[in-house]
Amino acid sequence: MNDLEYVIYTDGACLGNPGPGGWAAIIINKNLDFKKKKYGSELLTTNNRMELTAIIKALNSVPRNSSLIIFTDSKYVINGIELWITKWKNNNWIGSNKKKVKNKDLWLSLDELTKDFNIEWNWVKGHSGNENNELVDQLAREQATKLNRV
Repeated sequence: MNDLEYVIYTDGACLGNPGPGGWAAIIINKNLDFKKKKYGSELLTTNNRMELTAIIKALNSVPRNSSLIIFTDSKYVINGIELWITKWKNNNWIGSNKKKVKNKDLWLSLDELTKDFNIEWNWVKGHSGNENNELVDQLAREQATKLNRV
């Protein structure tokens, strides 16, 4: 494992579901004492897609084999990656509701990416005063709002 350790906060937002959406990530390198913000948007998307996109974009921004602590306020992401994904893969991407798993393309990307890291997943309650969670929420909403004005 690489000695670098990162703490990552992510969030997604959507105005309507589907609608214009935004994603954001804060990447903190604990060893080099820096903080990087990444964010973006999509014109027609869903909140869950933005939550997943934020994590995928963050993972693509740090060196492989890094140790990561990821904070998200999305139970969908936490449950999906820690509980459901193995069952989905074993059931040919059919969920417990007997329907095709939504966002399969993003789940496949995330599943592949996670193999390259040592990740500790953490759920953080949204809008609870956590400074970095509040910041990614604000950035994601700004990205979605920016598209809504176009």
